[in-house]
Amino acid sequence: MDIFWWLIFPYLCLTIMIVGTLYRFMFTQKSWAAPSTEFFEKKWLNLASPIFHYGLLFAFAGHVMGILIPTEFYHFVGISDHLYHDFAIIGGSIAGIMVMVGAIMLLIRKIVVDPIRIHATFADFFSVTAILIISAIGVYMTIIYNTFVVVYEYRDTISIWFRSIFYFQPQYELMANVPFIFKLHVVAAFGLFASIPFTRLVHFYSVPVTYPARAPQQYRSRNSYKEKDN
Repeated sequence: MDIFWWLIFPYLCLTIMIVGTLYRFMFTQKSWAAPSTEFFEKKWLNLASPIFHYGLLFAFAGHVMGILIPTEFYHFVGISDHLYHDFAIIGGSIAGIMVMVGAIMLLIRKIVVDPIRIHATFADFFSVTAILIISAIGVYMTIIYNTFVVVYEYRDTISIWFRSIFYFQPQYELMANVPFIFKLHVVAAFGLFASIPFTRLVHFYSVPVTYPARAPQQYRSRNSYKEKDN
């Protein structure tokens, strides 16, 4: 089972994500973007969406810092393990709670607002619910497990295993003694990766990173045109 979950399953999910994304981009580009539902309801969306998306952004940055950056780098720049874990617990808790709160609000909005519920698909509910579950597990690991059970040094196991996948030399044996809750978080995350091409999560590839550099758009007031006509 270790070979399947920590060797076969990750590559299977990543393959589905990559191939499915390429297929959707080439043949169904019209469905690439996430259609706005602001027309149906704006109040909840204006509050939930920023909390949800900024929470995801902070959580992504935290995972990059904890999984992709080796421990040796932190030691090299003078960041002790104790300082790193304190920062990870505080930052990870805030990011995880933001994602959870935003996801719960978006999910309630999809259920309560009739036009949104009618137009929502199974994939819409699945993606939000999956992110909510994954973030809830992450918050439990960060706040409860690492605080009241034991501070688990995932950088010595999960991080090395994760990086080894992309070296095509997967050290699946490192995951054998990882606590179950961490394994569940990892498996659920890879399952979410595999679902990206089949949900609106695919629009995260189109994150507007060049937006701040774009020239501002010019708008004219209708009143000015009326005054000129008069």
